[in-house]
Amino acid sequence: MSDWRTPWRAVAAMFILNGALFGIWASRVPAVAEKFGLSHAALGFLLLTLAAGAVCSFPIAGKAVDRLGAVRVTRLIAFTYPVTLVALSLAPTQITLGAALFFFGAAHGAMDVAMNGWGAETERRLDRRMMSSFHAMWSFGAGLGALSGYLAVYLGMGLFVHFLISSAAVFAATYYAANIPWESDRAAHRDGSIFAFPTGTLVLVGIVAFCAALGEGAVADWSAVYLKNIVQTSESAATLGYTVFSVAMVIVRLLGDRLVTVTGPVRAARISGICAAVGVLITVLLPSLTAALLGFALMGIGYAVIMPLAFSRAANDPDLPAGQAISSVATLGYGGMLIGPAFVGFVAESTDLQIAFGLLAVLAILIVFASSSLKHTP
Repeated sequence: MSDWRTPWRAVAAMFILNGALFGIWASRVPAVAEKFGLSHAALGFLLLTLAAGAVCSFPIAGKAVDRLGAVRVTRLIAFTYPVTLVALSLAPTQITLGAALFFFGAAHGAMDVAMNGWGAETERRLDRRMMSSFHAMWSFGAGLGALSGYLAVYLGMGLFVHFLISSAAVFAATYYAANIPWESDRAAHRDGSIFAFPTGTLVLVGIVAFCAALGEGAVADWSAVYLKNIVQTSESAATLGYTVFSVAMVIVRLLGDRLVTVTGPVRAARISGICAAVGVLITVLLPSLTAALLGFALMGIGYAVIMPLAFSRAANDPDLPAGQAISSVATLGYGGMLIGPAFVGFVAESTDLQIAFGLLAVLAILIVFASSSLKHTP
């Protein structure tokens, strides 16, 4: 009997796990804010600790990937990440919540670097584009996580029970698939530094990733708040914003590898940036539930292929080992995803939430102008 576990399924399972755990958290941000009575600024500051954890983990994870191999590091962190999610629900004070968010962000960020490294290895060995489909699985997982939040609110489920059951279920459903025979690549050379900031073209790659990821992070942590406070929806309906966003990303990412092959990475990135900007403007200028959901869907379509393109480009950089190159781009890229929620919170506190969301359109246009940096992807 042949083993159904293939390299693609193994990597995809880890992307699903990572995305689902983040989606579970994102779907309950309003409940956490209500539990602690957080203002927009206070919530933004706490979310900044999540970003700090991720940024601190990126270079360490990159070095670990180059020394130990991407597959080994991915599997090790997969055990830790669900525990940090459950810990969020047990925090009794804002201070302990901030500490829990730091470790949650660190686990999320470290696993991102490692699993993208494993995905890039799989692309090279099987000699075809696969990164977009891996990120589709991340979005699929995030959508499942967000849906679990909708069900948890509908059933009146508390944070601890929701986080514990959901994280255990998704871990059990994905981890076995990742246990395949696989010998990871190692860095051909190792320097003494643990941190590598992007240089040359990688700086622009990082900026593209930053703009897309900041928008993605803003939608993840603020879409529910936006729908509830600006559009005046119910709490359960407010969870649909991130669900629609994630579903759109899944669909486009499943088609993304073929689309990029046809259009080329530069043109794909330019079209994506325009689509994301239009989605932001619809969401901000037409604050009804139908329009907002359409806007979130267009944003999901627009952001879908940007991160896969950025990580493929980084993993094949001629000047840095894959782990360090990915972590350097991730510092700007996923750093943007995790800083984005804090950014929205601070801007919303000094102006309003609609203006804060509107600034995402500016960043989407920046993707259009910096997209030429992606032309060297394999």
